[in-house]
Amino acid sequence: MKLLILGGTRFLGRHVATAALAREHALTLFNRGQHTARLPVNVETIYGDRQRDLAKLHGRRWDAVIDTSGYLPRLVRASAEALSGVVEQYTFISSLSVYADCRAVGLDETAPVATVTSEQLQQANALDTSGQISATTYGKMYGALKALCEQAAEDVLPGRVLSLRPGLIVGAYDYTDRFTYWAVRVARGGEVLAPGRPQRYVQFIDVRDLAAWIIRMVEQRQTGIYNASGWPETLTMETVLTACRTVSASAACFTWVSDQFLLSEHVTPWTDLPLWIPEAAMPHLQGLMAINCQKAMAAGLQCRSLHETISDTLQWHTTQAQCSTLRAGLAADRERQLLRTWHAIR
Repeated sequence: MKLLILGGTRFLGRHVATAALAREHALTLFNRGQHTARLPVNVETIYGDRQRDLAKLHGRRWDAVIDTSGYLPRLVRASAEALSGVVEQYTFISSLSVYADCRAVGLDETAPVATVTSEQLQQANALDTSGQISATTYGKMYGALKALCEQAAEDVLPGRVLSLRPGLIVGAYDYTDRFTYWAVRVARGGEVLAPGRPQRYVQFIDVRDLAAWIIRMVEQRQTGIYNASGWPETLTMETVLTACRTVSASAACFTWVSDQFLLSEHVTPWTDLPLWIPEAAMPHLQGLMAINCQKAMAAGLQCRSLHETISDTLQWHTTQAQCSTLRAGLAADRERQLLRTWHAIR
């Protein structure tokens, strides 16, 4: 197949491109050239952004397009319009954050999605003429805007859109380091601050599993909406940390610190301690780590072992020039201070 990827150089997009090449598809990337990926020289890249350069795609044909970098509804609509006559299928990478209320466990694709007011949408669309958007401003509307992106693509290409909603994606080239933090921290050994309840469920997907499945779905000309994460209620925080210790053969020991203490010490869920979503502070997100992905699994989504994901994430991390610096998780001094305070009050 002839495939066009909008993006294709960062994290998921990079892995999607690799998966497409592994299946011997002819590949074209459309991106701004701000990130590099070591892909074979026979991969064509068209440099441009959606704001000004969609005309560069005119006069070409592809079997399908995979949009890994769509964030604003107006730009997804413009992209879909520019490609409506030259592709058979439009795959849009959305997010589990589209759901209006994640309190319930087991949400499926029929659950209501978040919305924004017309004023909020106007604000988002006017944020930046390059189509890029500040993380702080966009984060407040992220889910609703992703839902509107899905709808924009479907409006332009009815019955020809595949919208995939992953949750936390983990693995090599993850620029957020949310999962990488735990693999690296446990491998370092010593006393590890573990957040909240050991048996609290977590849910995520290895980026390679997601990318390979995306390509298979495109090959099959599938359409519709699919949640795309790991099996719900199979992994706990304790399971993940113990697996990190086993894979790295470290001598780490875990001190489980209560939600109440961490919140009182102004530890930020998900950022300071990735995977940690305390019920007291984030009741609206309790279902986010227990999403129903049965539809995707029935369509062939497969997940590799947790140990393999941890091992490969650690191996990748050690190859990075700045491998000692993580973008998520507690700094070592902060962790030690929290543990001292915790022990003092016990």
